[in-house]
Amino acid sequence: MDRSDWWKTSISDISPGSIRYHGYPVEQLISSENVGMASMIWLMLRGELPTTAQARLLERALVAGVDHGPQAPSIAIARMAITCGVGINSAMASAINVLGDVHGGAGQELMEIFETILADPRPLPEAVEAERARLRSEKRYVPGFGHRFHPVDPRRLPLVSAVEAARDEGVVEGRHLEVALEIERQINRNRDKPIPMNIDGATAIVYGELGFEPALGRGLFVLSRSIGALAHAWEESRSGRRNKGPEHRSVLPEYQGTPYRDVP
Repeated sequence: MDRSDWWKTSISDISPGSIRYHGYPVEQLISSENVGMASMIWLMLRGELPTTAQARLLERALVAGVDHGPQAPSIAIARMAITCGVGINSAMASAINVLGDVHGGAGQELMEIFETILADPRPLPEAVEAERARLRSEKRYVPGFGHRFHPVDPRRLPLVSAVEAARDEGVVEGRHLEVALEIERQINRNRDKPIPMNIDGATAIVYGELGFEPALGRGLFVLSRSIGALAHAWEESRSGRRNKGPEHRSVLPEYQGTPYRDVP
């Protein structure tokens, strides 16, 4: 094997005095009024620069997922980690490492469900009902709906509205949006207390409409939430606290084991 092929890539072309991403010189990307961070994420993942409308829609989803306070495990972990004397990068990594299937992975799972439904030749209501029945048979719920904290997730409406506007402008097709709204309709049929779409559901629509693969839906959420982890880790680092645990030191976990006994 040619040694130059060891790390061959089509993403970045780096040589002395030259940096290019998918062919674009970095100095032009830096200077362009049309290239922001959302555009750079798109370029690095897709190989081309997005349109202004595509970048704007992607940025809305990234903004929406930045933070949900210390009640989110990832953010709490970032704050605890920084009080243990690690660097801010380690605190951020600690937060990112817990963004798994349960906390942070619902968007990817819903995007996979979108793909299954969109590939079903039956009318949309039937395809959605069939997929919901499959999930029920596996004792699984539809990810991306319901929130333990918000009766109505305040991030749903602006994101769904943005996708609807993008559909009307011809920026996206609106197929993932249609599926998500049909799922929401069926979930809430005959319910007195609705189960609203949450941030995972709303961003799954955006990422799906923009053509990202499901696994990248999780990656994009991780990018977004890492900003919140950075901010919270930095704030906590200024507090002066050391070895901060998950509960105040005055609160002791309830012991449920064997009562006191003497060693024989």
